[in-house]
Amino acid sequence: MKTVAVLGASANRDKFGNKAVRAYARQGFTVYPVNPREASIEGLTVYPSVSALPQRPQIVSVYLPPALGLAALPDIAALGCDELWLNPGADAPEVVEAAEKLGLNVIQACSIVGLGLSPHTM
Repeated sequence: MKTVAVLGASANRDKFGNKAVRAYARQGFTVYPVNPREASIEGLTVYPSVSALPQRPQIVSVYLPPALGLAALPDIAALGCDELWLNPGADAPEVVEAAEKLGLNVIQACSIVGLGLSPHTM
């Protein structure tokens, strides 16, 4: 089973953090939304942090401002993932540099587009 954690997942269907949850679910992934202020997004249980996830995700897709993304990197590295997608707006140079120093496989691109979908149709 393919697994993904979406950091910055949102209950607001207009936000990319919500569109990503729906896009990954549409593609058959087990989706772990991460947001400390939500309990449920798109009918899925939301986790308050990466360290609270029930398993190591294959992919972590980040939709967080750079300061929050930097703060999450140690937990992401501790849990591990195959790919760390830093979406536009989350891919500040300092975040990319810190993630690479932690040995994470960084991909700077829109993860929704990476799935072969358009965010505008989500």
